[in-house]
Amino acid sequence: MARRSEHTQAEIKGMILNAAESIVAKEGVQALKVRTITADIGYTVGTFYMIYGGLNALIQELKGRILDDLAAELQGVNVDDDDPEQAVIDSARRYLMFANQHYHRWRLLFDPQQTDKDGLPDWYQQKVDVLFANIECLFQRMTPEATEEQARQGARALWSGVHGVCVLSLTGSLDAVGINTIEQTLDLLVQNFLYGWRHRH
Repeated sequence: MARRSEHTQAEIKGMILNAAESIVAKEGVQALKVRTITADIGYTVGTFYMIYGGLNALIQELKGRILDDLAAELQGVNVDDDDPEQAVIDSARRYLMFANQHYHRWRLLFDPQQTDKDGLPDWYQQKVDVLFANIECLFQRMTPEATEEQARQGARALWSGVHGVCVLSLTGSLDAVGINTIEQTLDLLVQNFLYGWRHRH
């Protein structure tokens, strides 16, 4: 039975978000249903729609929280270390570790079914920028002569490759082509990309 309102709207919103995150973490986004969420927190479906308006709005906020957690993981790398290349490699490994430990949450960020067709809001884009901030800083340290925009493009191009290796590894596709050691593959990708980057600038 649903509870009578005993929490503020902000508290209920937090409860919904926490319940949704728990469902996605355990079962993936396909298990995320409004009735499941509201049953978990003891409120009505009507309460959910009064607060969020729809499932897409909730998923976007959920993705924002995942971006925050992923950024915090990458920010654990010391960008002031004397070896910026190793710091980039460490960042790639941390990205793989996060994807492996939080697989369903990580995949939600890139689920084509959950793409906002109206474009990303400013707050979401800001979170993406924070996610890449350390990597871009490392690129600028490796090649001070590169412009800020070049460092931005370089960092995001490399991360497209890092992400691709992680996807192939975590879905078992790399085994089909005989690549069994994901960390070594990731290191090789980063090292070769950075070698080309340094010699280009």
